[in-house]
Amino acid sequence: MSRLLRSLLLTAAISSAFVAPVLAATPADKPAASARTVHMDGLTPQVLYQFLIAEIATQRGQFGLAASAYADLAKTTRNARVARRAAEIGLHTRQFDFALESARIWNEVEPDEPAARQILANVLAATNRIEEFTSALEKDLAAAGPQLDIMLLNLNRLLARFPDKIATQRLIEQVTVPYIGRPEAHFARAQAALVVHSPERARQSIDEALRLRPEWEMAAVFKAQQMQSGTERAEFLQKYLADNPNAQEARLSYAQTLVGEKRYVESLNEFRSLLTSHPDNSDVINAVGILSLQLENPKEAEIHFRRLLELGKGDLNPVRFYLGQIVEDGKNFDEALKLYDAIDGGEHQTAALLRGAQILYKQGKLDEARQRLQKARALLPHEAPQLLIAESQLLRDAGRNEDALKLLQTGLEANPEQAELLYEVALAAERVNRLTDAEAYLRRLMKLKPESPQAYNALGYTLADRGERLDEAEQLIDTALKLTPDDPFILDSKGWVQFRKGKHDEALVLLRRAYSLRPDPEIVAHIGEVLWAMGKHDEASALWRDAAKIHPANAVLSATIKRFTP
Repeated sequence: MSRLLRSLLLTAAISSAFVAPVLAATPADKPAASARTVHMDGLTPQVLYQFLIAEIATQRGQFGLAASAYADLAKTTRNARVARRAAEIGLHTRQFDFALESARIWNEVEPDEPAARQILANVLAATNRIEEFTSALEKDLAAAGPQLDIMLLNLNRLLARFPDKIATQRLIEQVTVPYIGRPEAHFARAQAALVVHSPERARQSIDEALRLRPEWEMAAVFKAQQMQSGTERAEFLQKYLADNPNAQEARLSYAQTLVGEKRYVESLNEFRSLLTSHPDNSDVINAVGILSLQLENPKEAEIHFRRLLELGKGDLNPVRFYLGQIVEDGKNFDEALKLYDAIDGGEHQTAALLRGAQILYKQGKLDEARQRLQKARALLPHEAPQLLIAESQLLRDAGRNEDALKLLQTGLEANPEQAELLYEVALAAERVNRLTDAEAYLRRLMKLKPESPQAYNALGYTLADRGERLDEAEQLIDTALKLTPDDPFILDSKGWVQFRKGKHDEALVLLRRAYSLRPDPEIVAHIGEVLWAMGKHDEASALWRDAAKIHPANAVLSATIKRFTP
């Protein structure tokens, strides 16, 4: 038996099960449209043949032939289900002539069927027959009865296929005139106005909708979303919620607006309120968790992140990362490692790998920490430089500065123009007093990234810290400052070079400005040293003492204090 015959027999078996009830559904009193109209008393061989042709063409992806065959079948049978299938296939395959003809037949056979009117509207929209569409739409709206409000709200979706958006807006304005007393009509007008970039018209329309129905949440949220100012949006929603405290979508929009305005405490209270009525909503739970963490309430955050893991909905990688941080801060290193290891993608994956390596290092497992990062480099080649730098930092923290330098140099050989590696290998060379190498690396970086301030600042600070070539050091730091005028670390370098030149007053002004931008312990160390050199020993000691309470483990600060107050 040939493949074609087997296909025909299979199709016939399937089709007979479909065609018989389709044609049987034709009302008995429906008059024949032509001599070929099929009646309830059975199928003709010709109709079955047409149906098989259409089905086989559909299965083979010959959609032009399928649409044509189905359209012809719809004319032959004038059967509602056949006409529907013909119209749907014609529309889907963009055979609009066939689709339009079949949709009209369906509407003639079943004039009261909403789906028939809907597909006719879609075809008219797709073919940009706006006048015919308008006439049909006006009739549908007039006959909508209790469905009128829904139809008005769906107008813009229905008209989305029309390419001429200005004409679409005019159409919506026209067909909603008889329903101007209904807020849904103004909502439709507001949506259409936005599409044609007419925000003032949209505002007027939505305000009218709210005047007609002040408590309407959908309109209130729509109005809020169009406000450019977060402050204005928050004030409007706060006032609306005072009158409509159970409006959950508006409360969600208000809570999100407060986050954008950095009003985190108020936002958290709103999300907590939402959580009361939506205890299993993962988005709300996540918001409460993140805001609690932001507001330094890790215990509450932990409760909600664990709840998210129980629910198991959505992307859990961020949840695992945040929860990992919390339990790590609580010294529960084993659970933190398990959470970090479970992160299998997303923006937190690399950070989780780095934190996991740090945990192993703190546990005295340097080799295991390094192996973790080495495996990660093989799995995430695009993150290899960052992971290599992290491994070098572990070696540096362990006092193995020579090994750290060799590791970075090996990485640089494989990626000679990787800017971050160049910068790190220069710093590593400086730590082991290979100043010529460090300077060579930094000058390579200047050529590679002349717009980046890092290399200029690093070399300038290195020279200043060693009291060498101070004029050149100042020029390099000034170049960095031109590129990034308010960078606190570059300002610190500028202050430090002034100090090395004996300009203590100028140095102090610059260093204090740097500290105001970033209260970093190393900047404090420099300020204290300048104060000490100016004879203000008590002030310097007090400053160091306060900073040491906040940053007890900072090596630079600790070393500076020991030099002056042993």
